[in-house]
Amino acid sequence: MVMDKLHIKNEMIQVDRKNRGFYEELTDEERKKFSLYLMIRWSSTVAADSQTQAYYVQSCNHYLNRQFFAINRHPKLQWLCATAVSPDIGCFDHHYIKPKKKETGSNDTKKQLLELFPNMKLADIETLAAITDKKDIKEYLRERGRDGKD
Repeated sequence: MVMDKLHIKNEMIQVDRKNRGFYEELTDEERKKFSLYLMIRWSSTVAADSQTQAYYVQSCNHYLNRQFFAINRHPKLQWLCATAVSPDIGCFDHHYIKPKKKETGSNDTKKQLLELFPNMKLADIETLAAITDKKDIKEYLRERGRDGKD
């Protein structure tokens, strides 16, 4: 079975093998499709013993996360930083880490809801903040005899 050069499994093999020339070997068209950002998401997690897992997380933070976006105009350098993550002890099965979800509801909305509903659980406040807008807050305040200006 021939694996596509830009298949993420192949890319992670190239990282683990410290193939510093991989990026230069890509055609211009392949470089347009190649996502260096995914190197951060995939490089830091491996199916291995806990010591190796810890090494990859720390190494990825040190070599990739720290200055990745500061060097975003230098994709070859980003690739070289990605190859520095591997301890060069073989190839591992890497797993994707989903980015953190953006927090729902603004902090101001949550504060106002906490004032309005002091006995409500924080998880319920967060859920309510996700579905509540300023108009709803004003309505809650009006129902409680407040004008919403305080």
